[in-house]
Amino acid sequence: MRTSKQVQREKKSQLDEKLALSYPNDDLLKELASNYTRDPSPDNAFQYAFALSKSQSASELQHSITMLDSLIRNGYQHQVDCMYGTATANYLLGEYETCRSVCEAILRNRPDNVAAAELHIASIAAKDEEDELQAKKIAVGGTMAIAVLGLALLLGGKKR
Repeated sequence: MRTSKQVQREKKSQLDEKLALSYPNDDLLKELASNYTRDPSPDNAFQYAFALSKSQSASELQHSITMLDSLIRNGYQHQVDCMYGTATANYLLGEYETCRSVCEAILRNRPDNVAAAELHIASIAAKDEEDELQAKKIAVGGTMAIAVLGLALLLGGKKR
């Protein structure tokens, strides 16, 4: 079933609001980093990486992806949660295709996962918005080029 663009955009807006409210504060990140440094268990790594996956910092988001992917490769028991954290970080980085792929992998195994479904829809809407913006830029650039060419021809024709 294909969701309409309007519904997709509404879902994206709702998810963006949720994510904006869930940015981890520095104190939490420091505490989780300290716990992970003291005891680098998979659970502490997951807690720290999952918190980082909702950060506003691109470097922290990249670090969370690296940590969560490592947990997945090493067979951590909460694989779906790791995948969701990875998808969230990719979404916040603007890597909408990667986010979408990860969400689809989650939904193939857990079709009732509401959080992954919301993120999936939001990633589709975000990619559509990005593509529309790119198309508008190309159209404006093409129009400007034609206008400049027309002006040059017009001015060139008057000199003769």
